Amino acid sequence: SSRLGYTSHRDPCEINEEPTAAMSVQQDEQPPCDWDKLGFALTTTDTMYIAQLQEGDSWAPGELQPYGDIKMSPAAGVLNYGQGIFEGMKAQRTEAGDIVIFRPNCNSDRFAASAARLGMPPVPEDMFIDAVRSVVAANARWVPPSGKGALYIRPCLWGSGGILGVAPAPQFTFCIYACPVGPYFKGGMSPIALHVSDEYHRAAPGGQGGAKAIGNYAPGMVPCMKVKKQGFNEILYLDAVEHRYVEEAGAANFFCVKNGVVYTPALVGTILPGITRMSVIQLARDLGHEVREERVDISFVMEADECFCTGTAAVVAPIGRIQHGDRDVTFAGGEVGPLTRKLYDMLTGIQVGKVEDKHDWVRKVQVPNNKA
Repeated sequence: SSRLGYTSHRDPCEINEEPTAAMSVQQDEQPPCDWDKLGFALTTTDTMYIAQLQEGDSWAPGELQPYGDIKMSPAAGVLNYGQGIFEGMKAQRTEAGDIVIFRPNCNSDRFAASAARLGMPPVPEDMFIDAVRSVVAANARWVPPSGKGALYIRPCLWGSGGILGVAPAPQFTFCIYACPVGPYFKGGMSPIALHVSDEYHRAAPGGQGGAKAIGNYAPGMVPCMKVKKQGFNEILYLDAVEHRYVEEAGAANFFCVKNGVVYTPALVGTILPGITRMSVIQLARDLGHEVREERVDISFVMEADECFCTGTAAVVAPIGRIQHGDRDVTFAGGEVGPLTRKLYDMLTGIQVGKVEDKHDWVRKVQVPNNKA
């Protein structure tokens, strides 16, 4: 399975029966889940959120309903023309037992920007955050104990109305579902190996690479499968124009460190503005490091002291090896680099209340006593 993505198989704590309204209210019961065996796979939970908007109307709060299949026209804009976006967030339990989410306002901002890029009406920030909180509270029993993982939250916006011509759909659906996932690195952090692609590119200037659009992900599946067969964990993409500047590591943002200076590709429209990326940049500066957001040449990367990538799932993933053409370079002796580990410990500590939240990034989710 991918170190930088979700596996497609079912998880050991999968519910074997279709969720019902009766099941969704039994929040005081423990879920049928072995937290120690929880991985990165789809585990259906109790409740999801749905709001719909007709063309010309304004968004109004939706409602919670039992998790289940969605009825949609075969002519839906999302199915025919890829008019859809999503977000990735996590709710975690602190050692004190509180349930918290991380920088939801930033996810809301990106969700709105992605919607605008794909011709969809943005969901207002207060509605977005309230909906996220309600889904987390309704599925509180699925938030793993502290240190055992997280409740992954997936807000989606789809052009759900039927349309034949290439134009925005006449109806839009805002949906949020959630599923529990285990710790990304079980048994400690382990460096990953990347292969630089000279054949495939993730995005082109003027395209949708800077939006979290659903169409950005399927094209990366075949390149990823190819490099996995060669023994790598993921692909490292270069820019589509000059084929020399690093863009993303699979679906994760890339960083490298040289002589104490941190480098990461600048957001030039082809790179997703990651929430974890933004947070790591701030924490590195808090530690006294200079951080440069600029075009990063692959030849410079191959001389770096350490490399890592960032994303919601792994938070910070150490890169132990990169192959580019006939060069195969090992970083930090194949171990986790010192700054990589420090940033991982700081950020994961902030997310679960172990490290002081100096930037006020964490938000507590209020959960009724019988649901926690």
